[in-house]
Amino acid sequence: MSVVAAVSAAVRRQRGAVTDFCFWNSTLGVFCLSPRYFLFHNPDMKTSLIVTVFFAATSLAVTSFAQPTTTSPPPGGKVANTPQAAAPAQPGTGQPNAADMMKQMMELSKLNENHKLLSSLDGNWDYSIKFWMNPDPNAKPQESKGTATRKSIMGGRYVMMDVSGKMQMPGEDGKMKDMMFKGMGMEGYDNVKKKFVASWIDNMGTGIEFSEGTYDPATKSFTYTSEMEPVPGMKTAIREVIKVADNNHMSLEWYENQGGQEKKTMEINYTKKK
Repeated sequence: MSVVAAVSAAVRRQRGAVTDFCFWNSTLGVFCLSPRYFLFHNPDMKTSLIVTVFFAATSLAVTSFAQPTTTSPPPGGKVANTPQAAAPAQPGTGQPNAADMMKQMMELSKLNENHKLLSSLDGNWDYSIKFWMNPDPNAKPQESKGTATRKSIMGGRYVMMDVSGKMQMPGEDGKMKDMMFKGMGMEGYDNVKKKFVASWIDNMGTGIEFSEGTYDPATKSFTYTSEMEPVPGMKTAIREVIKVADNNHMSLEWYENQGGQEKKTMEINYTKKK
């Protein structure tokens, strides 16, 4: 069940003058939280109870579907997060203990070295890009330039990147012409999945690309994998490698699986503005 479905499936039951909030999903069954619990653990809480319950339901839905995976090592090779065990069920009910569940959710919401690693790349960047669009392996790549701005949001939990530039694209007459390019990326580290996660949108399509990745501190590189479908039925496996040379230089290499063989079709070099 999705997060929205989990929240939408919330039901209330009356117990005297106090309303309990109950949520259901296929993994945990019915899970009820009393307002007394929130008020007891948050005596100075100024946020409305509805917002708090929505947060609990959302986090519950997300954590209930988590699968154990390998943590991506942060710089220095140390693991930032230790694996989170599922909250133990209460005897005879099959439902998780409310206090243990809340403790686990709060622990999973904390930032770690992986989030700091992404934020360290914040700033304004110039980039140059090369495309290998011609099937002829000896053909020269198309080249263009642009700018990118990376900014941490939501207290450092995510990094948003705005990209703009010009690129040569074929027009309706088949001739190449300059076109304005706009794109936006979102990056983060998912403490539940133990993976880096990212999404991308731009003005050249209507889809959203989602990818997951890892970080290798030895090579200072991120590796993301995803799948794109530019036209119906034409799904293509993608691998992205982002190498951080230093605080002012990084690069991205884009590989596509074409006919069972991986081929580099794009390369971007970034230089931070002074």
